[in-house]
Amino acid sequence: MKLSIIIVNYNTEELLEKCLESIEQESKRVEEWKMELIVVDNGSTDGSPKMVKTIINKLSLMDKKSLTTNRQSPITLKLIENKENLGFARAVNQALRQARGKVFLLLNSDTVVKPGALEKLLEFEEKVRPAVIGAKLINPDGTPQPSVFHLPTVMRAIREYWLGERGAFSKYLPLGERPIEVEAVSGGAMLISREIVEKAGFFDERYFMYFEDLDFCRRARKAGFKIYFLPSAEIIHTHGASGVKLAEKEFQWRRLMPSSRTYHGKFKHYLLSIILWTGQKWQIFLGLKK
Repeated sequence: MKLSIIIVNYNTEELLEKCLESIEQESKRVEEWKMELIVVDNGSTDGSPKMVKTIINKLSLMDKKSLTTNRQSPITLKLIENKENLGFARAVNQALRQARGKVFLLLNSDTVVKPGALEKLLEFEEKVRPAVIGAKLINPDGTPQPSVFHLPTVMRAIREYWLGERGAFSKYLPLGERPIEVEAVSGGAMLISREIVEKAGFFDERYFMYFEDLDFCRRARKAGFKIYFLPSAEIIHTHGASGVKLAEKEFQWRRLMPSSRTYHGKFKHYLLSIILWTGQKWQIFLGLKK
């Protein structure tokens, strides 16, 4: 088994179905590698588990029919059902403990894999392994999304929010079309060689949502592994759809606070909050931001 794709879902039935359909289509391109798909449902109430089970039954029927042709499906699908929302990191770890692949791909439920993306990720991983590799995230309208990070520091926050250096602290999009080594990539589409999990450990379950990808990349780098961004592997991402139902729009920012305190520590978290708040107010005053 070459590839294990891990998807954490929470009440995104329609988007998840499109995601699974795109992976099923792509599995035919990487048939020789074989892959498994593990969906971890965090207590959804919108019918997501039932939909996934329907697809599992369809794949099972296809395998039974293939016995006469001695040709099995290149993809297997498994569902892990949680009774409540355990958060992203805990759900990912549930799947990692069961995953059989040599490579893991974390994929948001609100993504669609574009043709050739999985093949490009796997071929690049073969060249640079073991490594963490981020795909290029694309908005539904075709425009690119920033999905790469510099590991956040106080100085980088000052450079962006006080001195106006965009991308120094927040997500950015590297220029060019060649693979590039970076400090951290989004967990929305993150490929990880098995050796990295074995050495750097699982995802930190103190993070319910957000910062767990930064934390994992930080630990992977500390363990001696490289992080890459692969712009040729494109994945459509409906940004924020997987977390929008956790809070009303005006309170979305509050979901980041506990994870920020865990990642930075209390003192640094509050110092960064002051830098970001004053910097945003100053930009509004100068008319640089509405």
